[in-house]
Amino acid sequence: MKPWLGAITAAVLASALAAGSAVAQTRSLYDRLGGQPAITAVVDDFVKNVAADKRINKFFANANIDRLKVRLVEQICQGAGGPCVYTGRDMKSAHAGMGIRSKDFDALVQDLGKSLNKFKVPAREQKELVAVLGPMKKDIVTR
Repeated sequence: MKPWLGAITAAVLASALAAGSAVAQTRSLYDRLGGQPAITAVVDDFVKNVAADKRINKFFANANIDRLKVRLVEQICQGAGGPCVYTGRDMKSAHAGMGIRSKDFDALVQDLGKSLNKFKVPAREQKELVAVLGPMKKDIVTR
């Protein structure tokens, strides 16, 4: 191999590797979470945590759990940059009259954290997901 060809090949390879790592860093949160199958698995576990949580399970006593799971997957998928479209009601009207307090919302976030940890979701992705979902608190908490 000619020396100059080796230098060009090395430069091209270095450029491709740099581009590859940039692509990895710009992957959507949805992709980094593992896509819809992984989100669905976390939501299934999360709903079980909420059902077992005496602090907040009363808020879900009359909920259609299957529909709730579908809407949660849609919401997380869309919020994380995936192809889903959330088809549920806005958070304010969906939670109107429920009397949800800040500590109730925080308990829900803790239950989600348990599921994210169980599925070994990295801290960075957990923080990004909470940043997507956290702003909903102002529309959910009423007292």
